[in-house]
Amino acid sequence: MLIFLDIETTGLELEDKICSIGIIYVDRDCVKSQYELVNEGKKISPKASSINHITNEMIKDKPKFNECEIYKFLTKHNNQDTTIIGHNVNFDIKKLTASGFVFKGSVIDTLRVSKHLIEDCESYALQFLRYELKLYKDEVDEALLCGIKGDIVSHHALYDSLLVKLLYSYLLDITSKEKMYELSFKHVLIQKFGFGKYEGRYIEEISMCDRGYLEWMLSNIVDLDEDLRYSITYYLQGN
Repeated sequence: MLIFLDIETTGLELEDKICSIGIIYVDRDCVKSQYELVNEGKKISPKASSINHITNEMIKDKPKFNECEIYKFLTKHNNQDTTIIGHNVNFDIKKLTASGFVFKGSVIDTLRVSKHLIEDCESYALQFLRYELKLYKDEVDEALLCGIKGDIVSHHALYDSLLVKLLYSYLLDITSKEKMYELSFKHVLIQKFGFGKYEGRYIEEISMCDRGYLEWMLSNIVDLDEDLRYSITYYLQGN
């Protein structure tokens, strides 16, 4: 079984919790979708609400994650034959684990796979790829296939799950599912900074002219992207 999954959270800090979850599952010829709001006892920050458009009033009477229908479904299919596919799936898995669901199957990270297979892309954010790869052209038909009704809305867990499914299909035209499993756990060597004072400049160049800045980043930025951390370390070591 393939489960395309996306979650929205109360914020981006370590202690923040799931507030909504959307899944599209494919089991042979059966394709279905589910979406739920949940309440893990953590208030949604105004910043998070401005992105996912979920308010504390909306989740006030909703169940905890381990009491919702999607949790029951995931638990029923929590085995080695199930693959969860997400964009930056490690974030999703960590939040699921924090809410009591420890996944036993395989995962595919469409974010990391995209970084490996789609070179020189300006951004690998899901919404950017939606337009860069023209995934939006197939949204309506794919939504009907999955039983999803309503307008396509970004940062809505179910509709982002739909985008993940479309992106997976795009990547499947480039490589195999087995290769995606491998690439999901293989670090990406990033060449240029995508943010900060050195945005657009080569990391290798900065490792020679401002080594101290890179060392500072490694020591002080706790939530530094793991591929960026790997790349900075790689260039500092002179590989």
